[in-house]
Amino acid sequence: MPTINVLGVPHTYDSTPPVASADVLVFVHGWLLSRHYWKPVMHLLENQHQSIAYDLRGFGDSKLPPEIDADISLSRYRLAAYANDLGTLLSQLNVSNVWLVGHSLGGSIAIWGAHLFPEQVKGVICVNAGGGIYLKKEFERFRAAGQQIVKLRPKWLCQVPFLELAFLKAATVRPLSRQWARQRLIDFVMAHPEAALGALLESTTEAEVHRLPEIVANLKQPVYFIAGAQDPIMEPQYVKHLASFHPLFDECADNVVEIPNCGHLAMTEQPIAVAETIQTIVATHQVEKAQSSI
Repeated sequence: MPTINVLGVPHTYDSTPPVASADVLVFVHGWLLSRHYWKPVMHLLENQHQSIAYDLRGFGDSKLPPEIDADISLSRYRLAAYANDLGTLLSQLNVSNVWLVGHSLGGSIAIWGAHLFPEQVKGVICVNAGGGIYLKKEFERFRAAGQQIVKLRPKWLCQVPFLELAFLKAATVRPLSRQWARQRLIDFVMAHPEAALGALLESTTEAEVHRLPEIVANLKQPVYFIAGAQDPIMEPQYVKHLASFHPLFDECADNVVEIPNCGHLAMTEQPIAVAETIQTIVATHQVEKAQSSI
């Protein structure tokens, strides 16, 4: 479980060994989750690509230094701020030719990462991520509910017998294994309260929601979207809406892949389908790049 210092905060990450492919996959997790959920997909792809998954600042094992806890502003949790962390991480790990793969909130961070670091980021694959439509009442309810969730997370919840069973089918179609339910409980409880609240509030403002389609529309890199057909949090219609702003949507209408029998945790519910989709996308662009150089 190596760590690397990113702008004063130790970040924990996992990495598979380098392989012949020049393209490196960097995985970004979602809100109240951690790098662990990418392990099944990373394992399936380890012979094709080196993969790196890291814990966002304040989530998983990337804890915030205690000395700055009392002086944290919400601006540190904007999508652009997390994307800046990501760019610094890439530089310090000395990786380029990167495809960013982001889940939910991590998908938005990946899009910002491609925008801010076009030289390193060659493409983006968003998993259970979309949006770009600001529905005032719905977002107000979502933000209010999220704030209550953040407040009601005493750490002793991890010690309550069988409480992980509540996470077996939360926003999923297929019940997860007990192991994954337990991991979801741990990540839910242990996320730093400042980071959990800040990331929620800063990523759901009207300005931030409307900015995302603008960025997608202007990205020069390919951007793809993987949707869960029964995702109750990020429904396929909202995934397709954000995808429609990218030129690939008009050119070939296949920058959205919808996985059946899948909810909001595609990488753990349907890891084989997610891994195969990622490999197909990256391999296609490798062939196109090779052909263009002839």
